[in-house]
Amino acid sequence: MTTVQSVIISIVEGLTEFLPVSSTAHMKITNPLIGVQIDSFEEMFEVVIQLAAILSVVTVYWKKFLDFKSPKFYIKLIIALLPAIFFGFLLKKHIDAALGNLTFIACVMIGGGVLLLFVDKLFNKDEITDEEQITYPKAFTIGCFQVLSIVLPGFSRSAATIVGGMSQKLTRKLAAEFSFFLAVPTMVAASAKSFMDTCKENYLAIHNIVPAEGVEVIKPTLKQTFSAENLHSLFNHHNLMVFALGCIVSYVIALLSIKFFIGYLQKHGFRVFGIYRIILGSVVLALIYKGII
Repeated sequence: MTTVQSVIISIVEGLTEFLPVSSTAHMKITNPLIGVQIDSFEEMFEVVIQLAAILSVVTVYWKKFLDFKSPKFYIKLIIALLPAIFFGFLLKKHIDAALGNLTFIACVMIGGGVLLLFVDKLFNKDEITDEEQITYPKAFTIGCFQVLSIVLPGFSRSAATIVGGMSQKLTRKLAAEFSFFLAVPTMVAASAKSFMDTCKENYLAIHNIVPAEGVEVIKPTLKQTFSAENLHSLFNHHNLMVFALGCIVSYVIALLSIKFFIGYLQKHGFRVFGIYRIILGSVVLALIYKGII
């Protein structure tokens, strides 16, 4: 991955992370258009720049995250995170296959867009206006909605959790904010898992360990996974520069987009995002059919 490619991907991520349009889908669509070759480092890069974008939430809502006098807030996030962790590990092979299928992602984009056309009318009882009113069962339910974005890449984690919040009678503003809050532990967990997997794959690659047909490769130990040789091979000077630049760009762009999204959502709702998703998904399917991507 070149420096220019990393900047483009990071801008796309920062712009789309908090919108209900699926940042993952946008990155997967952008990659072939700008000639990015997918490898283990690139896959980790995409996950970690999502975490960098998510950390802008901590910057904007730092008082909420640093209020250690209110442990209920953190407990709600942990409860809401549990379904994602469970299904993420249980359905890993399905998720990996779906992430590599651009046709599937485009179809999910369209399906999610159709849902967003009607979500404002489906869930219009906004009785809960403050995070403290969100009960543990409601937090868990929102977490269950987040699973949709895990098993259906392209659905949008933001869309799934905001719709989940609105189904629990949260206002659009609060549903979006709780979605942002939940994104922090979710992406920390996803980034840690991606980092571990990438290090293991890199260790096998640099030692030319190739599984024979029908034989499972013995996974490297933690000591081997995080050996100096392995980490130096993975994070060479170029990769470190790309990594750092991508995180900074993603963080700054996301920081600028958060307040815009909250303000727009309060006034206009989801319809425009639904229309955008349907158009983009249809364009991507046409490009795939034509063999352009």
